[in-house]
Amino acid sequence: MGGRIALLIALTGVVLSGAESGTVTLKAVPRAMHWTSAPVSFAAKGDDAMEIVAPPKTDWYVSPLDGETHSNAPWLLFDADADFVLRAKVTVDYRTKWDAGALVAWIDNTHWVKFAFENAAWLKPTIVSVVTRGRSDDSNAYSVDGNVQYLEIAKLGEAMILYASDDGRNWHMIRAFTLGQGKLQVGFSSQSPVGQGHRAVFSEIRYRAEAIKDIWKGE
Repeated sequence: MGGRIALLIALTGVVLSGAESGTVTLKAVPRAMHWTSAPVSFAAKGDDAMEIVAPPKTDWYVSPLDGETHSNAPWLLFDADADFVLRAKVTVDYRTKWDAGALVAWIDNTHWVKFAFENAAWLKPTIVSVVTRGRSDDSNAYSVDGNVQYLEIAKLGEAMILYASDDGRNWHMIRAFTLGQGKLQVGFSSQSPVGQGHRAVFSEIRYRAEAIKDIWKGE
């Protein structure tokens, strides 16, 4: 294993700090983060950015049709506060349908949310939210041009609200819901459900341990 890691670093310059040890730290995030599954590679990029490369055939999804479950995409999670706002600029490198970079929130394997910038089934970059309470409630909001979007997850009391933005200043509310009771963790993910892997870059990461001030504007 050590030889493989050393070779990967030598060839790509990507540091697997945290991917192998199980924990990752980043100045923009207030607590140590941990992996649910190991990525192909991970790299911190300064104080407020990171790159996650997902392995092939990786996803988190519970089919609303038959309950078929997928839970092998690398999620990088940290403990959330009672109220918070987490946002990031998400840059994707789509190759196949359903490749995505996402902000995520997790209570347990049947209560979680994936807020993704995804290459939809019609092969257009699309804002997608998957709220899972038993089986997944999958919702496509709208498609955009380009490979960059800003995403935000906010928690206010028991409510969670999702926002998307083209520029990181003007936010559109995508969805509001409750996820359930339990210890909540939030973080970042990359996935490639039917492809050979996917690289997602999260930059301008911001986390505030406070209630959102205006739920309509995402501020």
